[in-house]
Amino acid sequence: MNQRLQRLADQIQRELAVLIRDEVNDPRLTGFVTISSVKVSPDLGYADIYVTIMEPELNDAMTKTNHEDSIKVLNKAAGFLRTELSHSLKTRTTPRLRFHYDEVTARGNYMMDLINKAVTKTEQNENDE
Repeated sequence: MNQRLQRLADQIQRELAVLIRDEVNDPRLTGFVTISSVKVSPDLGYADIYVTIMEPELNDAMTKTNHEDSIKVLNKAAGFLRTELSHSLKTRTTPRLRFHYDEVTARGNYMMDLINKAVTKTEQNENDE
């Protein structure tokens, strides 16, 4: 990705984080939305936004459904977010927004949580002996 596209992607990431936090007030959007990365197509036609959604501990099936619902809400709000984004971007056109759930970051967070639990349990077992 060239430097211009990277700068635009970074700006979109910053602006969208604020817009989602302040402007999207849909009760179906559960949890705390974090934008992990943005990839802008070379022709500026599309921007793929990868998000993770931090939620209270739920079982895996429930969490997957909530993530899918949250992504649907974000994709439905994409037109509104694109319009709001166009006010702050200094480009002739504003890319169409496509939201995706970032499995990589979510899996990484899950693995780190498992490692932390294992380390804590090992330390407790050592202290008990």
